[in-house]
Amino acid sequence: MTRLAACQYAIELIESWEDYVEHLSKLVRQAADAGAQLALLPEYSALTLTGLLPADIRSDLHKSIDALQPLLPAWLELCEELARSHAIVFQPGSAPVRDPDGQYRNRAWLFGPDGLIGYQDKQIMTRFEREKWNIAAGLEGLKAFDTPLGKLGILICYDNEFPMLGRKLAELGVELVLAPSCTDTLAGAYRVRIGAQARALENQYAVLSSPTAGEAPWSPAVDENRGRAALYVPSDYGMPPSGIVAESESDNVLQSHWLITDIDLGAVAKLRTEGQVATRRDWPEQFDV
Repeated sequence: MTRLAACQYAIELIESWEDYVEHLSKLVRQAADAGAQLALLPEYSALTLTGLLPADIRSDLHKSIDALQPLLPAWLELCEELARSHAIVFQPGSAPVRDPDGQYRNRAWLFGPDGLIGYQDKQIMTRFEREKWNIAAGLEGLKAFDTPLGKLGILICYDNEFPMLGRKLAELGVELVLAPSCTDTLAGAYRVRIGAQARALENQYAVLSSPTAGEAPWSPAVDENRGRAALYVPSDYGMPPSGIVAESESDNVLQSHWLITDIDLGAVAKLRTEGQVATRRDWPEQFDV
């Protein structure tokens, strides 16, 4: 069994680096103390760092992500240190990163007990990211990451709503998909949930989702947040009929909470050859109709 921790993450106003280090360290320690072998934070979790900026900067959509850039190297060092010190796989959510070509991309890093494993950029941008925030799509495509827990993939929020992205990860041999998300309405949260469940059903793998939740009126990017942390699997032998292994009780919180759950990834993989259905195997047949 693999123990997973997905955070229903409240974007708090934290105004000093020392307080932020204490905040993130305490949060990851809680997951590790619960026996988690993997901890997942949501999309744009790094925007909590904009609380360190002057009020007139952090309240400006474009100025805030520009001023965030110098803070990211220290943040990444902290995330790597936490993964190493707790000997866990840690996906600390994502951040808008300015690349050498001048474009911002929504990037999620993955760390393990031995340090940085790699990163995944979001592939398809929402209207807000495209039209308001000028965030560009990733250039390197989807990746599979070899970890102590098996082969993992990352679909960031909106990417979960596109079947061919989920299928690509299946073709890369991914066993577990991490789905960090950030949605400001229940409708958005349900879109990600429906997409994540559909990807788990189609590809016969597990999907772990971590959302932002609560309100952060000081931030123009993540001021309103709704969503439940959850673990989704195919509805098949040995799995919950609903396909939901576990999920947060509420879609709105004032403080961050971990959803701690166990999964036998081997049992999920077995469904691909011994399940009631063979959706992964039969996938190509739909294109012959």
